[in-house]
Amino acid sequence: MQESSHKICTLAEAKTRRATWKQENETVVFTNGCFDILHLGHVDYLEKARLCGSKMIVGVNTDASVRQLKGPTRPVNSEYARARILAALGFVDLVIIFDEETPLNLINELLPDVLIKGDDYSIETIVGAKEVIANGGKVTTIPLVPTYSTTNLIQKLKN
Repeated sequence: MQESSHKICTLAEAKTRRATWKQENETVVFTNGCFDILHLGHVDYLEKARLCGSKMIVGVNTDASVRQLKGPTRPVNSEYARARILAALGFVDLVIIFDEETPLNLINELLPDVLIKGDDYSIETIVGAKEVIANGGKVTTIPLVPTYSTTNLIQKLKN
């Protein structure tokens, strides 16, 4: 069995793989997030996202961007640890760590066939939706598992 760390790549490597998948008529799904402490909500969401295509790319926020989004005590796990855990999931085909405030640059460079976020977003508020749709792709949301979040998990551990 091959170690899954080969799934973690740079944007340049991802673009090459994306081009190959396009030639092979694969349907590429893209989603992103912090994925700080992997839990049932993450797995359910990612598994359902992957069902929308034949390949899935996951963008993972750097430690610095997680601190900006979630506060100074986060992330709990380092960006490499988070990426490595996601890469170990069989339904994840590629993981890219990104440092920008949003994944717009990744989306513009990779132009996925399907862009997915949780249903705590509306299509109108999903970063990159306009660009994916303009390229002939589709944007959709996935219902989140109620009460499962890293913030809730951390609070439960504190209590």
